[in-house]
Amino acid sequence: MHNYRLQVSYDGSRYKGWQRLGQGESTVQGKIENVLAERLGKSVEVVGSGRTDAGVHALGQVANFKSEESLDCGELKTYLNRYLPDDIAVVSVEKAEEEFHARFHAKEKTYLYRIWNEEHPNPFLRKYTLHVEKKLDVARMKKAAKAFVGEHDFTAFANARSKSRTMVRNVYHVEFTEGKGLVEIRVRGDGFLHNMVRKMVGTLIEVGLGRMEPEEVPEILASLDRERSGPIAEACGLTLEKVGF
Repeated sequence: MHNYRLQVSYDGSRYKGWQRLGQGESTVQGKIENVLAERLGKSVEVVGSGRTDAGVHALGQVANFKSEESLDCGELKTYLNRYLPDDIAVVSVEKAEEEFHARFHAKEKTYLYRIWNEEHPNPFLRKYTLHVEKKLDVARMKKAAKAFVGEHDFTAFANARSKSRTMVRNVYHVEFTEGKGLVEIRVRGDGFLHNMVRKMVGTLIEVGLGRMEPEEVPEILASLDRERSGPIAEACGLTLEKVGF
């Protein structure tokens, strides 16, 4: 059995997320599997490093699939990009060890959240940023974000439907970049719960708008109370930037 590793980029705007759902649902996994099935003449399962929700984008999603047929990686990459929709791109295809598993072997992930922080909207970034009209106090947001770094129980920042065995995650760093109307928040950690990054960002935005104090964030973490954290930031601003193995 041959194992193939893919790196995939996609604009998630019109998809219901990465993970294949029902027959008629439009998902990134489903689109890739359909094209592979045409090429291989049989159905195949593509395993992603993690799920991205509806509307979330990816620059560096990693996936793998297995095939009895030995495939030419360059030819397969060309084939996939020819028949996939224009908003999904296969950046690379390479042979992997037979035991490689994109989800189980992922050691860390980096997510990027982008905020357009100007009074006027930006029509060219509207699908890839959250528009916040009022000026954010990024210094306050940075102060609050320090509470997220380290190993914590992130129950207060996870969706109630999260099915993870443990709610403990290790966030390695939260980094801010500002410039030309954009506020970018980069979060790197060993893994993330369902909606965790979007809840973290939503809380940081509340701090940046003065609706919440930076000192409240560690208290919210310790409380494990989902009702105390901020709203879930919109999916459009979130991109899975990189997966480490």
